[in-house]
Amino acid sequence: MWRRIFSTSTSTSTSAPAAFTSKGKKWDALIIGGGHNGLTAAAYLARSGLSVAVLERRHLIGGAAVTEELVPGFKFSRCSYLQSLLRPSVIRELELGRHGLKLLKRNPSSFTPCLDGRYLLLGPDAELNHSEISKFSKQDAEAYPRYENQLQRFCSFMDYLLDSPTPEVSHKVLSFTDRMRDKLQKSIFWAHCFRRAIFLWQKDMVDFMDLLLSPASKVLNNWFETDVLKATLATDAVIGTMGTVHTPGSGYVLLHHVMGETDGDRGIWSYVEGGMGAVSSAISNAAREAGAHIVTNAEVAQLMINDDSGAVKGVVLADGTEVHSSVVLSNATPYRTFMELVPQSVLPEEFRCAISNLDYSSGTTKINIAVDRLPQFQCCNPSIQEAGPQHVGTIHIGSESMEEIDLSYRDALSGFPSQRPLIEMTIPSVLDKTISPPGKHVINLFVQYTPYRPSVGSWEDLAFRESFAQRCFSLIDEYAPGFSSSVIDYDMLTPVDLEREFGLTGGNIFHGAMGLDSLFLMRPVKGCIPD
Repeated sequence: MWRRIFSTSTSTSTSAPAAFTSKGKKWDALIIGGGHNGLTAAAYLARSGLSVAVLERRHLIGGAAVTEELVPGFKFSRCSYLQSLLRPSVIRELELGRHGLKLLKRNPSSFTPCLDGRYLLLGPDAELNHSEISKFSKQDAEAYPRYENQLQRFCSFMDYLLDSPTPEVSHKVLSFTDRMRDKLQKSIFWAHCFRRAIFLWQKDMVDFMDLLLSPASKVLNNWFETDVLKATLATDAVIGTMGTVHTPGSGYVLLHHVMGETDGDRGIWSYVEGGMGAVSSAISNAAREAGAHIVTNAEVAQLMINDDSGAVKGVVLADGTEVHSSVVLSNATPYRTFMELVPQSVLPEEFRCAISNLDYSSGTTKINIAVDRLPQFQCCNPSIQEAGPQHVGTIHIGSESMEEIDLSYRDALSGFPSQRPLIEMTIPSVLDKTISPPGKHVINLFVQYTPYRPSVGSWEDLAFRESFAQRCFSLIDEYAPGFSSSVIDYDMLTPVDLEREFGLTGGNIFHGAMGLDSLFLMRPVKGCIPD
């Protein structure tokens, strides 16, 4: 019998170092939260010559990109577990390779076992993809490269948007010169967008809009006929969302998950040697080298606002310590930032109302498992105990058709954890030998769908939690008999745990749903954040 790791408490703040809070000390910028985004901001600001301090609530930096040794000898990427969306420019400019970042490419990148004894492998190898898909449909095997090429063109169009500052509207009273400069900058941005749209041509632009606005099921049904292929691709359209393949706009989520790259290879997701905490560690090393000051166990309780001007003047920590700066950046969610940290009287009621109505619904549970052997999938050769191609990439469990995904979603929509959960399994220790003892492995399960507030039961109930974990393990047993008996120990993070321990409002891994009504200029809400 294994024990269940279940943390119900968060780290408490300790007094910040005297040098950090010395009387009269004023920082050029403070950053609330030491997640990878906050650390990246700290690195760039410090490199520009500013004095910067990062205030992290937990005992370790990284936010959701952390590595924790919860079982002796086993190092878990406790929340985030794969890398691809970290912008190449950030990796290059901060020299993250020099600071310890090592990416481990996965090939093949996807494995979907079927209960009828068949399976589907996919990856960066075009010949493998053609051979594997041909087992199910020659027509789909011919269509798949065209599908990938179209998504590549769309991703190239999106690159500029991802790497450019959002042209937000300023609420400040600007001088004539500043207004002209602001208009010029915005005109340049939109001109670049228009030029890129022209290069796509009309047919591609229509297809692009269709992808953004349509349900992923419609997009994939128009391309393919094979259920298991469509379901495998459709998981990218629902991962981390409280939506289904039939939700309008889920096509964008699908595109979002192929926009990343690893070492120049588009759409390739990688493991990180040492776990995802190594990403945060590399960024923090770059920030510290540039002069940034990073403090853990420093929970921010509230922003300090000047009563006369309404301008920020620093933060108050949970222990009452005041830290001063006229610039504060927040790595917390918009809800946590504007509804809890900023005093209520400071922001316009209309803005607060919009923030309070953001969609933070989440159906995500993460289960981190220490096992004493690799799972042996019945559709492969279970007599061979060594790692094979089926163990390298993301293993899709319970997603042999888009209808299965939809049924899992409908359970959660009614307030019940999915009867047959949608599971993405990864085994990073197959490629990364630094995170588990010899012969044993670390397994990540990204599980959907689990409602934040179940209609019956509670995530605070250990028996309720255990029941759902066993449901997930039993489902894996159907594809890999004996999996449950290989489990040494596990750590389970439901939406409630993700919110409590990592500050992810509602347990949403994206700091708010990626609906079409909350992207680009409308993220987190339409208009700009008031100055």
